[in-house]
Amino acid sequence: MKILALTDIHAAYDTVERILADEHGCHAMILGGDLTTHGTAEEAAEALKRFSRTGIPLYSVAGNMDPRSLEDTFSRYSTLVNGRGVFLDDVGIFGVSGSPPTPMNTPYEIAEEEIALRAHSGWKDVQAARIKIFVPHAPPRGTKVDAIRTGQHVGSTAVRKFVEQCHPDAVVCGHIHEARGIDAIGSTVVVNCGPAMKGYYAILTVGKGVSVELKG
Repeated sequence: MKILALTDIHAAYDTVERILADEHGCHAMILGGDLTTHGTAEEAAEALKRFSRTGIPLYSVAGNMDPRSLEDTFSRYSTLVNGRGVFLDDVGIFGVSGSPPTPMNTPYEIAEEEIALRAHSGWKDVQAARIKIFVPHAPPRGTKVDAIRTGQHVGSTAVRKFVEQCHPDAVVCGHIHEARGIDAIGSTVVVNCGPAMKGYYAILTVGKGVSVELKG
């Protein structure tokens, strides 16, 4: 199974359509948050409808720059996995919208305690899945994929703790644009896809496990 993973689109919808045109044979698409930048419901709906023309399932969470009210739109035009899990064959996909508090006071920030609650709620839904893919917008703290340019690690402590406790097969995240890359926490592969607005994305290949390739 081949899954296209995108985060941090920030309204660069034409760029995403070019990626979709280039990547053939994908069985699903994961949208890991920040579809918009303070966007409207109408903008988000039009973008998701454009992406849905591929005919493949679209799984989503909102990012910290997506107003919380957009989750209704995400639910209408994709499968929102914030705090819940769903199955794609024998693959369980679950996630967490938003990010921990930031100095920028962005539209969708939540406490670490709430991130933990949502992560565990989704995990319960996918217990029977052979492969489990966790989609928090924010990366786990203290990894290669959460460091800003100063070297400070600004990811989520709750995401980190959850991964260490539950060991999902893969974590798909974004949020920290400059920390695009792949890391691991124990047996869990962690990928920050990089900002799709710059043409970056990841491909997850699901076989006996999950392998990840950065592209763009």
